[in-house]
Amino acid sequence: MEFEKLKKIIAEVCDVDEDKITMDSTFKDDLDADSLDVFQIVTAIEDEFELEISDEDAEKIVTVGDAVEQIQNATGNN
Repeated sequence: MEFEKLKKIIAEVCDVDEDKITMDSTFKDDLDADSLDVFQIVTAIEDEFELEISDEDAEKIVTVGDAVEQIQNATGNN
């Protein structure tokens, strides 16, 4: 469920088709996201899932799978 919600967020911010987003997609290389896009995605994750991601943890988010893992860790759904 986290992945589906996250795909919608990423598709909107990066203006890409949801079908192109996989757990292995990297924000920078595969989705052409710059640092501002990643910041917007992290902010949208925090709003959508009602959680807070520290700057240190946000810097570790390289792939969509990393973002899903952060969400699961923060919500206890792993």
